[in-house]
Amino acid sequence: MRILVISPHADDETLGAGGTLLKYKNQGHNIFWLNVTDMKEEYGYTKERVAERTFEIKSVEKMYGFDKMFNLQLQPAKLDVYEKSYLVQKIASVIEEVKPDTLILPYLYDVHSDHKVVFEASYSSTKAFRFPYVKRILCMEVLSETDYAIPEHSITPNYYIDITPYMQQKIDIMKMYKSEIGEAPFPRSEQNIRGLAQYRGGSANVRYAEAFQIIKMID
Repeated sequence: MRILVISPHADDETLGAGGTLLKYKNQGHNIFWLNVTDMKEEYGYTKERVAERTFEIKSVEKMYGFDKMFNLQLQPAKLDVYEKSYLVQKIASVIEEVKPDTLILPYLYDVHSDHKVVFEASYSSTKAFRFPYVKRILCMEVLSETDYAIPEHSITPNYYIDITPYMQQKIDIMKMYKSEIGEAPFPRSEQNIRGLAQYRGGSANVRYAEAFQIIKMID
């Protein structure tokens, strides 16, 4: 398989699909990462913070062993000001290069506007007559975003992946994002990351699982 995960922000890929990516890589599949936003001095971040973020992303990329990583470096929390056609073109060009059979996207109803924009632009790049190699589209569950969707739009998981052997490695990778992980009850804490995986595992009769909502499956 060729799996492409698209993250609005660096850390979304780990929160939503970290164990799954590790599992697929260990099974010999090709994994790719497209990150959409990043910190830059022109966006108001300090030189030190930009350097720290760059180090975090490079370290995470190495820990997963991605076959290739793409970083659009667009402005965080501002994706809704970009022309949608521009975003579609940028994302579609990566999809055309990777030719993934599996896409992992943020959930459409995540509370963060960047997540909504990335889903819409990505999904627009998956029409079967233009991208026939895309056979499976999954939405991932990102703590502090997916769980804040309004009730009638809550994610409905219908696909579970056992990540039990990779749980600790997922936590270790998440800890590379020093400014994104905190202590419980903060949502992005080790305790809550494990708690969600354990809860989803209970639905799948395994110790730890990541849950996804299938948007499209072609067999």
